[in-house]
Amino acid sequence: MMDGTTPSVTDDIAPPTPGDWHRHPNGGGWVADTATVAPTAYVGPLARVRDHAQVRDRAVVCDSATVRDRAVVCDSARVGGAALVYDSAVVCGSATVRGSAMVCGSATVRGSAMVCDSAMVGGHAQVYGHAQVYGHAQVYGSAHVRDHARVRDHAMVRDHAQVYGSAQVRGSVVVCDYAVVYGDGDT
Repeated sequence: MMDGTTPSVTDDIAPPTPGDWHRHPNGGGWVADTATVAPTAYVGPLARVRDHAQVRDRAVVCDSATVRDRAVVCDSARVGGAALVYDSAVVCGSATVRGSAMVCGSATVRGSAMVCDSAMVGGHAQVYGHAQVYGHAQVYGSAHVRDHARVRDHAMVRDHAQVYGSAQVRGSVVVCDYAVVYGDGDT
């Protein structure tokens, strides 16, 4: 996590109290009374939507995934595994967040992008197009990862950096400041 802390979902382990939560009719997942979930969205039986989060349109929250705070999952986006979408992050289009991935801050994952494994996208970062962020990679600050770019392993893309085209950033590489990585090569 950017500030050295790791969010905890241990408060999601205890069963919700019926007075503050209800089961979503499409999937049976837990929805806090303060959250908003469209009837067309799917919330799986182990998934949770809490606080003031929104799940709209035909979005899917499944497995043991959690959407919380003021985060939004919409269109036909999918959040699964043990993924966590929180703060005011947005996952939209046909984007996928899965595994133990986290999307937080004011970050946006959209288009057909995918964030998975133990990757983190935060701050004001944007991941879009067909881009993928996976492994233990981190994208944060105001960084952009787009097109068919891949950020993986323990790589970090931060600040105002951009990774696009078919570029691959891997290993323990850090792309920062106003750096631009473009093309088919590995970094």
